[in-house]
Amino acid sequence: MSAPAKLPPFDPADPLGIDDLLSDEDLAIRDTVRSWAADRVQPHIAEWYEKGEAPIRELALELGGIGALGMSLTGYGCAGATAVQYGLACLELEAADSGIRSLVSVQGSLAMYAIWKYGSDEQKERWLPGMAAGEIIGCFGLTEPDHGSDPAGMRTYAKKDGTDWVLSGRKMWITNGSVAGVAVVWAQTDDGSGGIRGFVVPTDTPGFSAPEIKHKWSLRASVTSELVMDEVRLPADAVLPGVTGLKGPLSCLSHARYGIVWGAMGAARASFESAVEYAKTREQFDRPIGGFQLTQAKLADMAVELHKGVLLAHHLGLRMDAGRLRPEQVSFGKLNNVREAIEICRTSRTILGANGISLEYPVMRHATNLESVLTYEGTVEMHQLVLGKALTGLDAFR
Repeated sequence: MSAPAKLPPFDPADPLGIDDLLSDEDLAIRDTVRSWAADRVQPHIAEWYEKGEAPIRELALELGGIGALGMSLTGYGCAGATAVQYGLACLELEAADSGIRSLVSVQGSLAMYAIWKYGSDEQKERWLPGMAAGEIIGCFGLTEPDHGSDPAGMRTYAKKDGTDWVLSGRKMWITNGSVAGVAVVWAQTDDGSGGIRGFVVPTDTPGFSAPEIKHKWSLRASVTSELVMDEVRLPADAVLPGVTGLKGPLSCLSHARYGIVWGAMGAARASFESAVEYAKTREQFDRPIGGFQLTQAKLADMAVELHKGVLLAHHLGLRMDAGRLRPEQVSFGKLNNVREAIEICRTSRTILGANGISLEYPVMRHATNLESVLTYEGTVEMHQLVLGKALTGLDAFR
């Protein structure tokens, strides 16, 4: 009878041994993104957040340089990474800041994905290489001032005028809008082709403007804008030929939501790690507060939810790589992981006490960012209803 194998030591940073599920290439990509974020974001993020501005164009070029833009797409200068590898990148980026992950998500999973999935060969050749390199920033115009969870009611409208399209309307809460060189805009149409169509709009087209939204208390290191289309005239080949109806924008959102499932765990991890380090060094009653039972209970509960969330994200990534990931499963992941990430940030804040509200620590910044992540790309209620319909077969939307 052979001797039992020696167990590996317990790793507080990876208590479930999740790294054992990752390939060497997975780990190398994760470490590359983690190193970039540590070097280029972490030293400056508190200042960017406080000022409400960040060097988005400069960061986009650097992210393009490490292959992080459109990284799960193939061809046109894209990295062709797996879904798991893309998820790991999202986790590391959001561990730095949700706004930086949002830049990458909107660029790759919304704007680039829409063109890659539904665009013509000419549209792909024109836009995707520059977007993959970070030379062109993209945005995605779906949400409107009066239509968020119900995009079918959008009022942005494109009408035919000869062979041209004339686009008019407004979009709201658009990440990257004011720095974008191209916008993918969804609009109602009158050509009998199925209602909603997507349009690839160069942002220097007359009649297009993107005023930046100021006075935000969340995602302050991200550019958020309104898109205004005032009789924007576009050629016939501006329309995305590969899709009609809501299937187009909703499939793009599902791709982006998948990245959020991973990203939220990055924000949670950064807050949790901050709480652990603080608990080991902050002394009250003549000993570190990490030695008290109530503090350890908080840390244990947070660790359980954090690493369960990473396991869930990894499982969904494997399903996406196998072509078996359903939108309802993405809703499952976003609903759970963002909700748990916010709770981890809030509990971490209680461990840090008054210091938890200071930008010297990342906790409150992550918590306020996650308040936006909680409701964008599908509110809690919408994902609950998606799952409710899937579980019961009964549609509560209408």
